Amino acid sequence: MDNATKKYLLSLVLFGSNGIVANMIDLPSNLIVLVRVTLGAALLVALVALSRDARKNLQAPKHRRQAAYLATSGAALGVAWLFLFESYKHIGVGVASLLFYCGPVIVMALSPMIFKARLTAIKICGFAAVILGAFLVVGQGLGQGIAPMGLLLGAMSAVMYAVMVIFSKKVTDIGGVESSAIQLCGSFGAVAAYMVASALTGSLALPSMAALANVNLAAVLCIGLVNTGFGCYLYFSSMGKLPVTRVAVCGYLEPLSAVVLSAVLLGEPMSAANVLGACLILGGAIWSELGEKISVRGRVRRLAAA
Repeated sequence: MDNATKKYLLSLVLFGSNGIVANMIDLPSNLIVLVRVTLGAALLVALVALSRDARKNLQAPKHRRQAAYLATSGAALGVAWLFLFESYKHIGVGVASLLFYCGPVIVMALSPMIFKARLTAIKICGFAAVILGAFLVVGQGLGQGIAPMGLLLGAMSAVMYAVMVIFSKKVTDIGGVESSAIQLCGSFGAVAAYMVASALTGSLALPSMAALANVNLAAVLCIGLVNTGFGCYLYFSSMGKLPVTRVAVCGYLEPLSAVVLSAVLLGEPMSAANVLGACLILGGAIWSELGEKISVRGRVRRLAAA
């Protein structure tokens, strides 16, 4: 397994723990999103400022268009988080998460047109297993009454996820901490604009000073600096080096890790459907990546034996 894949998988595990950490923070969801992108962006900007190579890389004229792509990608992610957290209120975490992770399906469907990627039967079968597994892991609430607004918000989070991935894949010359800093700054800009608009329309609910004084500071720092700052560095710096199919398929490890960590750390039960879904996610992801290689090796061996 190459370093880019390892970094990407670690970032997914960190993102999967966001729900656990956020559960420790007694703040409205939009403020949690604002705090995480603010702290994460501040951390990455500081790292760029301390790195002479990173500063020189960003100052290159040829990188301006790609920096704009990165900022757009980050803004899309910030908006996706806002849609996702708001959809939680209407339809619950399970259904909202299921809709959010339709984003990779959109990317996969568009990849032949946008990235000229070839979808083989093996990859399609592996991806179908991943989708079914994701449904079993996080889709248990589909039988309940679901608010149309929640469905719309969840669907929009998936669309913005796809936009984030597509614009990230357009960048080839900016990597590492520079790309992560630009994208999180884009996220901060989008979330801050939303908060300002909410304040101007009178729809922004602010917690009291007493509530702010009792906020779990350690959890705030963790979700901002570790899960968002460090996690986004791992995520964005590795995404551009990976095939779009691997990004899409392995992305489903995030909801899987969320379920497993919730069961281990919060004592939440895992049903038979959860366990089956976890197996389908892992099996589908492994098959989509290794199935063709196994198939080719098998044909080579049969030809050699003949």
